[in-house]
Amino acid sequence: MLVLNNITFEFGARALFSETSWHIKPNEKIGLIGANGTGKSTLLRIIAGEYKLTSGTITGRKNLSIGFLNQDLLSYQSNNSILHVAMEAFEKENKIHDEIEEVLLRLEHDHSEVTLNKLHHLQTEYDALDGYNIQYKAEAILEGLGFSTADLKRPLKEFSGGWRMRVMLAKILLTKPDLLLLDEPTNHLDLPSIQWIEEYLSEYDGTIVIVSHDRYFLDGIVTKIVEVDNEKLISYSGNYTFFLQEKAMRIEMQHSQFKNQEKYIKEQEKLIDRFRYKASKAKFAQSRIKMLSKLERIDDVENNNAEIRINFNFSQQPGRSIVQLHVKSKKYAEQVIFENTDVSIERGDKIALIGANGKGKSTLLRMIDGSEKFEGTTTPGYNIIQSFYAQHQLESLHLENDLMRELQVHAPEQTDGTLRALLGAFLFSGDDVFKKIKVLSGGEKSRVALAKTILTKANFLLLDEPTNHLDIQSVNILIQVLRKYEGSYVIVSHDRFFLAEVANKIWYIEDHKLKEYPGTYDEYEMWVEKNKNGAVSVKAVEPKKENVEVKINGKQNEKELKKQKQQLNQTVNTLEEKIEQLKKRKENIVSQLSDESVLKEHDKMKQLNLQLKVVDEDIKKMQTEWEQVYLKLMEIN
Repeated sequence: MLVLNNITFEFGARALFSETSWHIKPNEKIGLIGANGTGKSTLLRIIAGEYKLTSGTITGRKNLSIGFLNQDLLSYQSNNSILHVAMEAFEKENKIHDEIEEVLLRLEHDHSEVTLNKLHHLQTEYDALDGYNIQYKAEAILEGLGFSTADLKRPLKEFSGGWRMRVMLAKILLTKPDLLLLDEPTNHLDLPSIQWIEEYLSEYDGTIVIVSHDRYFLDGIVTKIVEVDNEKLISYSGNYTFFLQEKAMRIEMQHSQFKNQEKYIKEQEKLIDRFRYKASKAKFAQSRIKMLSKLERIDDVENNNAEIRINFNFSQQPGRSIVQLHVKSKKYAEQVIFENTDVSIERGDKIALIGANGKGKSTLLRMIDGSEKFEGTTTPGYNIIQSFYAQHQLESLHLENDLMRELQVHAPEQTDGTLRALLGAFLFSGDDVFKKIKVLSGGEKSRVALAKTILTKANFLLLDEPTNHLDIQSVNILIQVLRKYEGSYVIVSHDRFFLAEVANKIWYIEDHKLKEYPGTYDEYEMWVEKNKNGAVSVKAVEPKKENVEVKINGKQNEKELKKQKQQLNQTVNTLEEKIEQLKKRKENIVSQLSDESVLKEHDKMKQLNLQLKVVDEDIKKMQTEWEQVYLKLMEIN
C-alpha cells in the first residue's frame, strides 16, 4: 500500500530518521509510538506529503487517498454550521446535489426530454453514491463525538479549538480515506467520545496510523506497533500491551548479547596484549586485532523506565474527614450543573472524577477548592493543606525564573538531582532546565506547574487533566508518584489506563447529582458493561454519618439545636488547642533528641524517648476524640 524505503530526514544537523524503512500494508491498524521529540508527528507529515525527505523514497498505490488529522486544524474557522463543515467531506455528492437543484429550477419553465433525462441521470448517480444519506451520516458522527442535535446548526466559529478539532475529525472520518493518519486524536475528546471513536475505528475499513499517549485507546484499536527509537522504525506485532512484553524480551536478549560480546572482546584483548610483542605470535596477535576491528558491535540498551525517588513529607496529618459539601444548587445562568447533592471526601480517598465534557467536573473541583461559588455549605476537615493543579494555575509561575530555580524555591528540601530527574521525566532534559519560564509554550508551562504540584507538602490534591501534554513515559512517572503519595486526591482525566492505576473510587455526574462507584476504574467499566441493559445505578454520594446523641428532627427546639452547636464548636476549638500544644511539646522533645550533648547521656535519651511515646499516644487519642465531635457537628449542620 505504502512503502518508506531507506528514508533519512534531517532538521538542520539533526537527523530524526536515518536510513530506515517501513511497509504499511492494507487494512493495518498501527500505533506509532516513541518519546516526545523523536519525530512521530513529523513522520505523519512526511507520509502526508507536507515534508520532503533528505534521502530515500516513498512509493504508494495509485490514487491512494490519505486523511490527516493534526493539531494545526485547531485554528481552522468558518461561518458555516458544523454540520455544513462536516458535509464538505462529500465533495462529489455535494457537486451533484447542486447540479440537481439547478436542473429542478430549470424544470419550472423547461419540460424538454433533454432536461428530464439529465435530472434522471443525476439522481441515479446521486443515489448510487448514497447521497440521500450523507446528512444522516454526518449527524451520526458529530453526535457520536459529543455534539448535541441543537449544536449542529451553530457556526463553527462559536466553538473552542478543542470542539473545532472534533468537527475536523468528523469531516476526515466521513471522507473514508484509504490511509487515515491521526495525531493525538483523543487530546480534545471526553471519555464517552473516546469510547465511541474507539469502537468506530476498530471497525474502520481501511488502514490507520495513530499517534497517541492513551494506552487503553491503542490497545482497543491497533494490531501493530511501530516504535521510533534511535532514528529507526521498529515494528512489533500486536497491541500496546503485547509490545511492552515483546520489547522487554528483546531488551533482555540484546543486553545478554551485549554482555557476551563484551566478555569475548576482553578475552581477545588479553590474548592480543599477551602475544603482541612476541615475534613468534605477532601474526596471531595482528589477526585478532583485524578481527576485532571488523566485529559489528552490539549496543547496550538504555533503560527508559525512569524511576523518581521523591519523599512526601506532610507538615501535618489530616483528620479523617477531608471536606464535606452540601450543594443545594449550582447554575450558570439557566444551565443547572448540580442540585441537592452531597460531596464527601475522607482521608485515603483516591478519586477519579469521570464523564462527558460540560457535566461539571472542573466546576466541582473548583467548588471543592473554594474558588467557585455555589448555593450550599462547605465543611472543611481538620489540618487540611490543599493544592490545586489546573490550567489557570500557570499564572502562579514566576516568568523570570528558570525551571530549576522555580522548583528549588518551591521545594528547597529536595536535592538538585531529584529536581533534575523530575524535570527530565516531564520532558525537560539537558540545558532545558535552565530555560526561563517566560519562553515556554502553554504545554511546557503546564508540565512545570504539575512538577510543582507533585513537590508540594499538601496532604490533599485536586488535579484537573494532569496527563495533558505528557507522553506515555511521563504518564508512567506520574503514576509512580501518585502511588507513593499517602495523601488524598481527586483527579479529572480521560486517560483510562492512568485512572485504572491511581484511583480507588470512581465519581460520575448523573441527573445533576454526584454519584460514586466504590472501586477501581477497571471494576467500574466491568460493572457498567454488566448492567448496560438494566436500569442499575449507584447511589448518590452521601457523607458517612455516625450515631449522634441527640437526633435532629423537625420538632426539635431551635434554641436547643443552637445551644448544641455552640457546645460542639467550643469542644472542637478546645481540642484543637490541646492538639497544637501537644505538637509543640513533641517538637521540643524531638529537638532535644537531636542535640549532640544529649546523645551522649543514655539515661536522658531513654527518658526523652519515653516522653515522646506518651506524647504521640496523647496526640492520637486527642485527634480521635476531635474527629468524633467534628462528625457530630457535621450531622447537625
